[in-house]
Amino acid sequence: MDNTEKIFLDYFTKAYAKEMGITNRVKGLDQFFELEKKLFLDMYSFEIERAKTVLREIIDLIIATNNKQMIQNVKYYYIQLSAVMARKLYESQVPLDKVMAFNNASVEIIDNKMSDAQFLQCADELVEFFVMVITERKKPSFGHQTVNKVILYINDEIETNLTVEDIAKQFNISTSHLSRIFREHTGVTLVEYLNIRKVEECQYFLRHTNKAISEISNSFHFCNQSYFTRIFKKYTGLTPKQFRDHQEHPNFKYNFPKEPKTY
Repeated sequence: MDNTEKIFLDYFTKAYAKEMGITNRVKGLDQFFELEKKLFLDMYSFEIERAKTVLREIIDLIIATNNKQMIQNVKYYYIQLSAVMARKLYESQVPLDKVMAFNNASVEIIDNKMSDAQFLQCADELVEFFVMVITERKKPSFGHQTVNKVILYINDEIETNLTVEDIAKQFNISTSHLSRIFREHTGVTLVEYLNIRKVEECQYFLRHTNKAISEISNSFHFCNQSYFTRIFKKYTGLTPKQFRDHQEHPNFKYNFPKEPKTY
């Protein structure tokens, strides 16, 4: 960390503590930042439930510090937390456009869910969303480096109209060779994996935004809404509308069917 960044961080910390009303409570401030450090460690370890518990401890501390403006202070914290999350994603080599999209989507979660009844649900969704994004940055460990690079490339570019031909051109190999090595090492075809990643991403927009299903389908370049519905149901067991209506239904998360090959 250079000196300029440290000065900025010190200023941010003091301003943040003042806003939370805990400037003169050194013990409380120390506890606050220790908990926040633990929160990020848990999220980077993909310990979602543990991270949710830690975030609730942070919220309890904020409430105990200034109960009169409870919801306002918690909302302020969520906004600041989403900004810190976005910065950490950028530091983790997440492309800038995805970082900005994450920050905008986080603010949308806060705006839509921040009420007396739902502020804890808002916290859970911020944790889940952050972990979902960093999971995409987890480096694949298949025995072929091109396959690993292709997976990361797809994760970064999934909202563009990717085709097998586009990916093959990006990596300067033939489509037939790319298709063969991808299936050989992952156990699924490249076309199937593209659909899987689209479905995983679409779940967020169905759950956390008011975008029309047709708009989501178009955003991920499905040829039509009927095809989107068929592919989505294949992997989640529900139509997009059913998935949106049944918030209790767990998110679909794909795991490759084969262990990585080693040579």
